[in-house]
Amino acid sequence: MPFVGSTAIVTGGASGIGLAISERLARDGAKVSVFDLDGDHAEQAAKGIREGGADAIGCAVDVSDRAQVDDAVARTRAELGPVLVLVNNAGLDGFDKFLDITTEVWERILAVNLTGTFHCTQSVLPDMLEAKWGRIVNISSSSGQTGSARMAHYASSKAGMIGLTKSLALELGRYGITVNTIPPGSIDTPMSRRSAEEGRFRGGTLDDVAKTLPVKRIGRPDDIAAACAYLVSDEAGYVTGQIIGVNGGRVT
Repeated sequence: MPFVGSTAIVTGGASGIGLAISERLARDGAKVSVFDLDGDHAEQAAKGIREGGADAIGCAVDVSDRAQVDDAVARTRAELGPVLVLVNNAGLDGFDKFLDITTEVWERILAVNLTGTFHCTQSVLPDMLEAKWGRIVNISSSSGQTGSARMAHYASSKAGMIGLTKSLALELGRYGITVNTIPPGSIDTPMSRRSAEEGRFRGGTLDDVAKTLPVKRIGRPDDIAAACAYLVSDEAGYVTGQIIGVNGGRVT
């Protein structure tokens, strides 16, 4: 199966990294279904893609809700065709001292970041298995590789995504399905800007963080989208189970 003309789902695809990925995959020839908790933003992102000449729809989805995921996947399949590319990008962050993390907050972050990845992957896999071709990219985090103070819940959920990636790669490779993960480092997104402005961003402002990185700049959403575009391409068929760090050298 070729990548061009295939249907891709990008969760959390209406802003930041997810929007950059949605737009890049559309430019590369995919039909894109934008999943986002904010349905209006999802449709706005899809409209922008359509105006660029590609097929796209927007779906309001809470990825922690399996019924919502299954309904949106069914709609995507009906309107755009079988889903052969999945980018699990939807996520919540959290900044709390470990002893201040409530059970409710812990469970919500894991429900979106990790269980949401589980739901979406299970829901689309039948299409990939039937086609004997598929691409799954999980957007984890460098915090899942190194840990992060005051972010035990977030780092744990992202580390879980890395473990899930490796396990699925071993299980699904024989069916022509690759599974990889990109753990971004410091990326200039609305979420990271907000965290920095609230004084919660590790290392100070984004400009302060940039000075500590080997490449001396903060990452852009397009940096993540470029790596994702390669991993879902035809040329990446021999790449699976890999952690492709896009972090400016923060983690090597």
